[in-house]
Amino acid sequence: MTFYAPFCLPFIIGAAVMFATLLWKWGSWLYRLPRADKRLILRGLPTRRTLEALWEVVRESLLHRRIFRVNPLLGYMHMSLAFGWFLLIAVGWTETVAYLGLRFVPLQGHVFFKYFATGLEHKPGFDFVMDLLLLFVLSGVALAWGKRFWSRAMGMRRTTKHVPGDRVALTALWFIFPARLLAESTTCALYGGGSFLTGSLGGWMHEHISVLALMNLETAAWWFYSSCLGLFFVALPFSRYMHIFTEIPLIFLRRYGLRSGEKESAYDHFQVEACSRCGICIDPCQLQSVLHVDNVQSVYFLRDRRYGMLRRDVADNCLLCGRCAERCPVGIDLNTLRVNSRDHLRNVPDERRYDYFKGLDRSSGTGKVGYFAGCMTLLTPRTMSAMERLFDAAGEEVWWADREGGVCCGRPLKLAGETDSAHKMMRYNTELFLKHGITTLVTSCPICLKVFREDYDLPGIEVLHHSEYILRLIRAGRLNLQRGTTHYTYHDPCELGRGSGIYDEPRAVIEAVGELLEPAQTREHALCCGSSVANTAISDGQQVQIARAVAEELEATGAEVIVTACPLCKKAIGRGTKGEVRDLAEIVASHLS
Repeated sequence: MTFYAPFCLPFIIGAAVMFATLLWKWGSWLYRLPRADKRLILRGLPTRRTLEALWEVVRESLLHRRIFRVNPLLGYMHMSLAFGWFLLIAVGWTETVAYLGLRFVPLQGHVFFKYFATGLEHKPGFDFVMDLLLLFVLSGVALAWGKRFWSRAMGMRRTTKHVPGDRVALTALWFIFPARLLAESTTCALYGGGSFLTGSLGGWMHEHISVLALMNLETAAWWFYSSCLGLFFVALPFSRYMHIFTEIPLIFLRRYGLRSGEKESAYDHFQVEACSRCGICIDPCQLQSVLHVDNVQSVYFLRDRRYGMLRRDVADNCLLCGRCAERCPVGIDLNTLRVNSRDHLRNVPDERRYDYFKGLDRSSGTGKVGYFAGCMTLLTPRTMSAMERLFDAAGEEVWWADREGGVCCGRPLKLAGETDSAHKMMRYNTELFLKHGITTLVTSCPICLKVFREDYDLPGIEVLHHSEYILRLIRAGRLNLQRGTTHYTYHDPCELGRGSGIYDEPRAVIEAVGELLEPAQTREHALCCGSSVANTAISDGQQVQIARAVAEELEATGAEVIVTACPLCKKAIGRGTKGEVRDLAEIVASHLS
């Protein structure tokens, strides 16, 4: 039996182009990885991490579990196309072996087996399973058509915008499986076989179409099927569908410990091209839902970065709130990619810019506990005063790092892309903390907390947010509090919640002094206040618009007081409401007995 017909040629060429391009991309990315990352891969390969990665590939790349959690209908669509196509290939391969035994069969022989196997005895079991799987995939294709034209019916306000490669690949993908149905059905009409889908359609065609017409239709249908496959394969590496083959190595590399950093790297390519442009990141973006800015979301940022057309205004116009990253079904580190893009576009080191740091020390007091207010806390003096009252009530001796003024933690500059300047600030503060011999560093600012924990090297120093520290004092019995009946609602700051994973401590503190009412969107789904220092493009008026939307949701709880644990959020939400907005430390200080 020969496994070649002229119509196979588009498929063969397309598959060859696709695999060659994939090998070139993967090879160049892996080759350019730093030596340390290559060592992580080699160490990880013979470990349990490889098995964990394989299981994650099944869960996420085939079954799309994360998408199911966000949108079940969208999850089913992606699963039917990914897992269904995989099963068609796997069962089709098994079918070939069942008919021919363990012998070499070229790739097109497996793909077009129904065409080449007409002279063999049919196996109804395989016919049924293959028809069932084809129907499974076709249902996903139908949903994909529906998503494109009626996105709201699938729970999405918007769909993504395409580049030319996307349009070519998408058009081909839409027709691959209808073309397969037509091709296999015409073959069934001429030679028999098939099952409830291809056999039934083939039987109808046999009764209503002449043999000559069927022969011509069969040839055209298999040519069309092969051409759709070939066109899709050629376009795939240059389209959104590159994610099909990029997400898999990304899962393995992530399991081995590779991460994107503050400087662009070869590993970033695996993250950028793993984006499927599913559009799930669009709806949670408050720039889109509140301000109707619809061209800067993560899906468009990744698209523009991939194709080398990223503009500074797109890179800069992001709150870095993490709401999109929380929803991303691929787990792409969107914030880090955004920041290192800014570093690439903006970073201009200035060696003399911070010469004034030399010999600067405005700290005061002594103690093993140090308090770093941070810029925004210094601009919300009531928070600072409340912390001082709590320290006094607990009998804590405190070293005040910046009560009389100091140096910024460096994170705002890092988020803006001025990474080298940020590190000058970090080095100064590190030396300051270590010089004064503190063992605990407390800050009221989540922005400071995150950079202290992630970017500073502070051996022997425990870094705490004031919510964690206050709760520790309460549980140790060092604060005498009178619990009241005031109803509070709590706003989760982005850098404290999604950024640092601190959700329970602020709530426990609030419940120690009053009643807590949760807003509609809370914890990892909480809204951003809108005044993020990470967005260098948003206007003051736009910040207020977002703040009003956030305040409305918090006020809808019926709470008497809005509480937050971030000085920046306190100021921002305060601009969006006429109600009372207080810091966590303030409400605790007001309940001291």
